[in-house]
Amino acid sequence: MSLTVIACGPLCLLQDGGRQGWQHLGVSPAGPVDKQAAAWANRLLGNTPGVPLLEIALGGVELEVQADAWLALTGAELPAILDGEPVPGWSRFRVRVGQRLKLGFARAGQRAYLATAGGFHTEPILDSVATQTREKLGGLGGNGQPLTAGDVLQCAALGERIAGGASVPWPYRPDYRETPTLRVLPGPDAFSEKQRQAFFEQCWQVSPQSDRMGVRLRGEALSAPRRQWSLGILEGAIQVPPDGQPIVLLADRQTMGGYPLLGVLHPLDIGRLAQCPAHSEVRFVPASVEQAQADLRAFLRFFCG
Repeated sequence: MSLTVIACGPLCLLQDGGRQGWQHLGVSPAGPVDKQAAAWANRLLGNTPGVPLLEIALGGVELEVQADAWLALTGAELPAILDGEPVPGWSRFRVRVGQRLKLGFARAGQRAYLATAGGFHTEPILDSVATQTREKLGGLGGNGQPLTAGDVLQCAALGERIAGGASVPWPYRPDYRETPTLRVLPGPDAFSEKQRQAFFEQCWQVSPQSDRMGVRLRGEALSAPRRQWSLGILEGAIQVPPDGQPIVLLADRQTMGGYPLLGVLHPLDIGRLAQCPAHSEVRFVPASVEQAQADLRAFLRFFCG
């Protein structure tokens, strides 16, 4: 089966579990910036984790269905209309040939995730279809281009095993309207206790210059220790450049960095930060590595079995 793109919003990307095992060559992993929302979309359809789906920034997408299928929509709160009828978020639903699915613009959150039973199919580049626009990798054409009107998304003719609609239970759905408090693990660089307190005690604002590479924060500038060497960078790393305004790195991050690292965002809080719009506020609290490891193990057991 297939879906035809009738209209496309600001940034609609094909993503999967990411381009793993290539960072030693300077290749960013890419993948969804909100891994929890993406994981729920695939779980609703019985897909294995990391099956290719769409990451839709802000909304504004219209798709025409070319064959009967099952879809799932999670992530940002946005109006979804199937042939004039509203579709609830964080749910799976059936679509039939000839129908059109219209996704309006987000009212809360930044990115929605649309999955199909069996996933979207295209030729992988370096073992992944994840779209990385900066490095021109992945996506439908393999060249890192976002989706545009006229593109055709191929997917498996699956879904017979799905008995009916279903949705994610309310306790597991994030409220994107709330000011989040995000957990931070210790970093490798020796920031003074005064500067660490300054980071945790203030409320930070999300800069409009944020993107899939990283979220830039605005607040009272920090003073970072000097560092003379670069380190490998992981998702969630909190860099503090010379201007003292922290940057939290996301899925399209660089693979090496020389700015001092104040800490690393809890892996399960990265997606919540990525859903924060420009000018919104966030707060941070210290967390332990041991608790983060336990949380991540529970997450992987639930979604990966």
